[in-house]
Amino acid sequence: MQLSSSYKKAFEQNCLELIVNAYNVAITEKKYQLDWNENDFSELLGNYVNKSQFSLNKSIICKTECKLLSETNNLDKGYADRLPRIDFVYSKTWNKYMYCYYMEAKRLKEKDSNLKREYIKEGMDRFITGKYPPDGCMLGYLLEGTVKETINGINSLLEKYKRNGELLKHTSNKTFPFYYESNHSKLCLKHLIFDFTIL
Repeated sequence: MQLSSSYKKAFEQNCLELIVNAYNVAITEKKYQLDWNENDFSELLGNYVNKSQFSLNKSIICKTECKLLSETNNLDKGYADRLPRIDFVYSKTWNKYMYCYYMEAKRLKEKDSNLKREYIKEGMDRFITGKYPPDGCMLGYLLEGTVKETINGINSLLEKYKRNGELLKHTSNKTFPFYYESNHSKLCLKHLIFDFTIL
C-alpha cells in the first residue's frame, strides 16, 4: 500500500518541525561548542527530537548515523562497511506501512570554501544522484559568519560548476526563517540552515 501524497507531506512537515524545535532547544540550552564535529551537533539534535512531546504524540522515531541498504548493493563480504550513511532517519508506522524521511547535515562557515564544497558534493549531490532517498532534506550547521553570505557562497560555487539552475533560493516557510529550496532535474531539495553562532 502506498501512502497518499497528503500524508507524505504532513509527515515531512512533522519531521521538519521536530528538527527545528530541537534546534531551538539547543540554542536555548547552549550546551554545544562551535568546535564540535558534525556528528556532535547531530547527536544533540537527535536527542532533543526523541525527547520531545511532539515526537511522542506523533509516534515518530529519529535515528542518527544510519546505514542505507538498497537492492542494488552487492552483498559480498564487508559490504556493510561500504554502505552510505545518512545523518538522520525519521520513521513512523501507519496502517501497517513504514514511512521514512531523511536528513543529511553539513557544517558551514561563511569564509570556508571547502565546507561549502562538501555541502554540495557530499550532501546535495547524494540526494540528486539517488545515493540518498529522495524523501529528505539538507541541514546546514552554521558555525561562523552569516546565513545570507554563506548561502551566497554556496550559490557562487554552483554557478562556478555551471549549475545556475540549482541555486538555493530563500522560500517562505512558517516553521523556520532560514529555509531554502533548490530545484534539480528529478527533485526539489529543501535546505534548513541552523545558525549556531547565536551565543
